[in-house]
Amino acid sequence: MRFATLRPAPDQPPRVALVDAAGQRYWPLDELVPEFQGDMQQLIQDWASLVPRIAPRGEGRLLEAARLAPPIHPHRNMFCVGKNYFEHAAEFSGSGFDSSTTADDVVPKHPIIFTKAYNTLIAHGDDIPRHAGITDQLDYEAEFAVIIGKGGRGITKNNAYHHVWGYTIANDVTARDLQKKHKQWHLGKSLDGLCPMGPWLVTADEVDRDRASIKCWVNGELRQEARLDQLIFDVPTLIETLSAGIELKPGDVILTGTPVGVGIGFTPPRFLNSGDSVRIEVEGMGVLENRVGD
Repeated sequence: MRFATLRPAPDQPPRVALVDAAGQRYWPLDELVPEFQGDMQQLIQDWASLVPRIAPRGEGRLLEAARLAPPIHPHRNMFCVGKNYFEHAAEFSGSGFDSSTTADDVVPKHPIIFTKAYNTLIAHGDDIPRHAGITDQLDYEAEFAVIIGKGGRGITKNNAYHHVWGYTIANDVTARDLQKKHKQWHLGKSLDGLCPMGPWLVTADEVDRDRASIKCWVNGELRQEARLDQLIFDVPTLIETLSAGIELKPGDVILTGTPVGVGIGFTPPRFLNSGDSVRIEVEGMGVLENRVGD
């Protein structure tokens, strides 16, 4: 199943909607299950009791006529993973922007975890803020994102997928000059609007998590392409690592890392400018596309 969050009319809360497999039609969830009046967090939390009752009725409505919001607003910062594809680890370590690398650990021995603030979230179709005057080195990072369904602490790799509700697509947009200047990643990752996400959430059963491809185009040029099974640290390892001392909660979001082909990997670097379009596709999940604003 696919679920989107629709932008509200004035003085109304956002609405969760069931979306068809083609991504063309939708059904507001509060019309399918009238007593449900919550957001995406509430849907995930109450999933076991709600899912038997969720089914489209009638023709639905055209999604192109609706305005999408970010599909989920987690209650805390998103968990992110750095340098989690072999080729990207090499391109980043050799870029001059990586303060986390020493000569013997170009490929990380353990997952590199950081956070991205939830003020960064924007929807499919929204403009990515240019932040001119703050950064001159805005970069894209296509990412596969995991949505936690069942929380817990001390989750083992063998049991990790039982805690995954679903997935979405994210763009971990980064101000590289801030990342380098401050010698840590949070500020360069967390300027307002630097995390396009969506267009919807997809339940775990809909995605071939071991074989699906992830691709990114900038202005129609293919820049990034990989398979999800090429992660250095797979999803179960990430969940085990995070939950060892942090209680994961329903609705938590984990961005799993970006493949080779980001802007800093080119000589000279190819950063984003106003008017550029970034299109990300994960096989079986849909397309996330955003333009860089003025």
